[in-house]
Amino acid sequence: MRPEVLCGLLAEDERLRAFAAVVLGAATPSAVAELTGLNARDAVRALRRLEQGGLISSAGGGLVADGTAFKEAVREYPPDPVPDEPLDPDQQKAAVLRAFIRDGRLVGIPVARAKRLVVLEHLAAAFEPGQRYPEGTVNAILRAWHHDYASLRRYLIDEELLSRENGVYWRTGGYVDVA
Repeated sequence: MRPEVLCGLLAEDERLRAFAAVVLGAATPSAVAELTGLNARDAVRALRRLEQGGLISSAGGGLVADGTAFKEAVREYPPDPVPDEPLDPDQQKAAVLRAFIRDGRLVGIPVARAKRLVVLEHLAAAFEPGQRYPEGTVNAILRAWHHDYASLRRYLIDEELLSRENGVYWRTGGYVDVA
């Protein structure tokens, strides 16, 4: 069943309340009417429509809700994938970032220096210019990106995107959005 058909079946307040009552255990039209506050006629009409739509059925002398219809609808008609927003306005940098960042996590540290620099500049944006960070905070920020936070920290220092002195770090390079 298509998701919009399911939504249509539950779009009317009476049908939604009747379905909820059956899900919660109402096994007869009179129990549905009592739980929902619907009059008997409206309850029976809602139940008949839900049964025609396949959301409820009669089993063993009582009403039963079919919750599998929702799972089947989503499996059969999954939502269209949302296109990823580019991680950088520059198309070449965005392509590099797309290759190495999935779901907000770094899937690997690029071996090629040029690609690694694109990724590191992106990570450096997690640090505010002018703010000082203790090493533990730097580690926590980088650990959110990748399990090998020590290598990332070292690369950021080596590429002069971060500076450090006495266990305190601050951002010294990379792109800064002034808007």
